[in-house]
Amino acid sequence: MKMTRKPLDAFAMLLLTGLSVLWGLQQVAVKLALPGMSPLMQIGLRSAIAALLVCGLIRWRSSGFSLRDGTFWPGIGAGALFATEFLCVSIGLQYTTASHMSVFLYTAPVFTVLGLHWLVPGERLGSMQWIGVFAAFAGMALAFSNGFDTSARDWKDILLGDALGILGGIFWAATTVLIRRSALSEAPPTTTLLYQLGGAGVILLALAAVLGQATAISMTGIVWASLFFQSVVIAFISFLAWFWMLRRYLASRISVFSFLTPLFGVGFGVLLLNDPVGVRFAGGAALVLVGIVLVNLRGR
Repeated sequence: MKMTRKPLDAFAMLLLTGLSVLWGLQQVAVKLALPGMSPLMQIGLRSAIAALLVCGLIRWRSSGFSLRDGTFWPGIGAGALFATEFLCVSIGLQYTTASHMSVFLYTAPVFTVLGLHWLVPGERLGSMQWIGVFAAFAGMALAFSNGFDTSARDWKDILLGDALGILGGIFWAATTVLIRRSALSEAPPTTTLLYQLGGAGVILLALAAVLGQATAISMTGIVWASLFFQSVVIAFISFLAWFWMLRRYLASRISVFSFLTPLFGVGFGVLLLNDPVGVRFAGGAALVLVGIVLVNLRGR
């Protein structure tokens, strides 16, 4: 029997806020460890480690894993999309800042809402929710507008990195829509996560090996800490919580709430990477929060 998904409640909003804080640290963690390990190798390794942790969880819970429950091909597709998303991120971070990557990667909710609105009847948005989407997008643009001054940098590099961030957001949205439109929608969160992490680990580590990045590693304390944070906290715990929520709450409401993540990302960028932030950030943040409230109104 299919599970009926509901709008966000107080617990869901609190959990999503916590996830947004963690994900806001994600790009910063990759940047901090970049001198010792390439982004491609970092993301591939973290995916492989987290996949092993998911396997351990499945075995410990004796929940089982089947290739005959209709999830195999959607799972392969989700794994490939997930790997492509983070391939874009890993390459893009070599050309643009962590703050820029957070902005452009988290355009994903816009693409997700559009895809779900047209493809999944239960995910239709009313006029007030659409106003919320546009308000959140406008707020994000305003909050980060001061960070787009590229006068001191090579515009071609910045443009490439930013474009890869947007492309990563599109692949992220495609992954969410695929999950909702396939048997993965009703599969245990561990099953969905295992397909994604396993696919990303295999694909990205293979690419890293081909490009000669698998041996160009210096395991400093920062690299160890970043790898632990990315593997255990982000790729295992937070992603598992994300897929758990996708089975219980309306995906369009969840996705738009993640507009908070780039705000936290820029905040941590200021604290840890000394990224400059303009005074318009506060106004943009307020618009994002208003958008989140509007998109979660139950009225149509």
